[in-house]
Amino acid sequence: MEVVRESWTDERLDEFSRRVDERFDRVEGEIRGLRKEMNSRFERVDARFDAVDARFDEVDARFDAVDARFDEIHARFDALHRTMIHFCLAMVAALVGVIGTQLGLILTQSVT
Repeated sequence: MEVVRESWTDERLDEFSRRVDERFDRVEGEIRGLRKEMNSRFERVDARFDAVDARFDEVDARFDAVDARFDEIHARFDALHRTMIHFCLAMVAALVGVIGTQLGLILTQSVT
């Protein structure tokens, strides 16, 4: 085991400073490399997100077309509903007419 020296000479301090600088330079270089790699990966992820956004735009357009078709079907059901109501009202009017006619016949037959 090395004996701990209690005094630092200028040469030792200069050597220590040089080694620390070398290590920091190496760490800074590694960080620069990692930043470049991260940036390139983020650019690829951004490109993929752009592609997904484009696909969602296509899906949105398709849903808009489906919505338009459902609006058409809704309008058709409204028209059918109106037709059924008109038919039912006509049937009720006809039934009232038939009942009125039958009552009229019954009343005229019972009077004579």
